[in-house]
Amino acid sequence: MNKQLQYGGLLAVGMAGIAGGFSVGGLLKRLRRPTPNQILNQVKRAFLKEAPIEGSWIEMKKSPLQKFALRTDVYYGGITRYEDGQLVQYEFLADANTGSILDIYRL
Repeated sequence: MNKQLQYGGLLAVGMAGIAGGFSVGGLLKRLRRPTPNQILNQVKRAFLKEAPIEGSWIEMKKSPLQKFALRTDVYYGGITRYEDGQLVQYEFLADANTGSILDIYRL
């Protein structure tokens, strides 16, 4: 009976360790910031659903942005494509910490 108690305790400790590992892994995944290329690829995938792309770019250096009381770092980027035979340019701003697209506008 004593051995069963030892194995039960060992099993409980092992399961707790595995659960803790998954929790830490999930936290680290959320804390990892997207690279500029990952953000650009996300925007390109969205634009490619509508039409082919002629060109794309993104600044590799973060820029500070303040809108009212909110401050964050952003990446600026752009997409060029043909629409109705005309070359059209779009520019976007993406949050450098989350990768969320904050704004996309046609130039």
